[in-house]
Amino acid sequence: MEQDAITPPGDLSSIREMLRSSGYAEKAIDYYLTKPNQGPLEGADQISELTGPCGDTMKCYLKVDQGTIREARFQVLGCPGAISAAMALADLVRGKDFKKALEVKDRDVFRALVQIPDQKQHCIRLAVKTLEKTIAEFKDKS
Repeated sequence: MEQDAITPPGDLSSIREMLRSSGYAEKAIDYYLTKPNQGPLEGADQISELTGPCGDTMKCYLKVDQGTIREARFQVLGCPGAISAAMALADLVRGKDFKKALEVKDRDVFRALVQIPDQKQHCIRLAVKTLEKTIAEFKDKS
């Protein structure tokens, strides 16, 4: 498992426990700790950014082939809820055409995460809105 540069080795179990006691399910915690879809995407066809009312910022990178999302990645400056939501959303839309990707809603991301604290539901909304903006901006320039 990859660790953050700021996370001391051996400290993941205490972070995992803190997240668990805050209301995050293991699936959401895994997304947060491993960040499988985090970071820039070289050669992206569209990059869009959105900042939520809480101050969390997401940048979405898409590689698109004939209206199908071939790859999706996010850069997230935010809390565990924002990071896990973006990571799950990237997995949910990869391989889908725009129409199907836009049908992915907050509830679908929530189900993929299994559980996050109620006060972090807005993080899921930010991830979905960032994706919607990215698709719209790609379509506008095409």
